[in-house]
Amino acid sequence: MPEEKRQLPLWQESLLLVATALVLALIVKTFFFQAFYIPSDSMVPTMVKDDKLLVQKWSYWSGGPERGDIVVFRDPGNWLGEDLADESSNAVQRGLELVGLFPSGGHLIKRVVGVGGDRVVCCDAEGRTTVNGEPVDEPYLADQDANADQTFDIKVPKGYLWVQGDNRGNSADSRAHLGEPGGGFIADDDVVGKAWLRVWPFNRFGVISGSDAFDEVP
Repeated sequence: MPEEKRQLPLWQESLLLVATALVLALIVKTFFFQAFYIPSDSMVPTMVKDDKLLVQKWSYWSGGPERGDIVVFRDPGNWLGEDLADESSNAVQRGLELVGLFPSGGHLIKRVVGVGGDRVVCCDAEGRTTVNGEPVDEPYLADQDANADQTFDIKVPKGYLWVQGDNRGNSADSRAHLGEPGGGFIADDDVVGKAWLRVWPFNRFGVISGSDAFDEVP
C-alpha cells in the first residue's frame, strides 16, 4: 500500500500560509506597487490631503522619471518636518507598512518639473515656468498666479530631479530648499515610484495620469 502523506498540523499550515502571504506581499511591494497616503495639501487640486493611492514601480525599471510625472519619494532631509514625519501608531501598523499592506507615511509626493541636465527658470512675463527656454502651460495648477511667488534659475544635476507641488502657493517643494544642502534637488534613487491609482475616497477612485504639458520642452 502506498504510504499516506503526512498532513501538517493546522497551526503549522496556518503559519505557512501567513508566511507565504507576507513574502508575496513583500515581493509585490519591492517590484510592483505600494500603498501611500497624501500627507498635505501641496498637490491640490490633483490630490488632496489623506487621499490613499497605489504607486507603481514598473515604469522606472528601465529608466528614470520624466517631466510631468507625479512621483512619491523618500524624504531627502526633513522636508516633512516633525509634524508630518512618519509616526506609525503601533507595531502591527508598522509591520503592515513594511510589507506594503498599509499606506506608508514618511514620504512626499510632487510633480517632476525638471530632470537631470534641465535648466528650470521662474518665471516668464506671464508667470509660467520655463524649462530649457520653453514656457510650460500647466493647467493642473491650483493658482497660476502663485507660480510666480518665488523666482529662481537652476540647472538640475545629472541623476537628480526638480519637483514642485501643483498647489504652488502652499507647497514646500524644491523651491523651499534651494539654500539647503542638496539645493532642493531629489536624487533619482530616492524615488519610490509613480502615482498610479487613487483608491480612497471611493468617489474619487481612478487612474492618476501624468501630464503632456512638457511635451514641447526640448
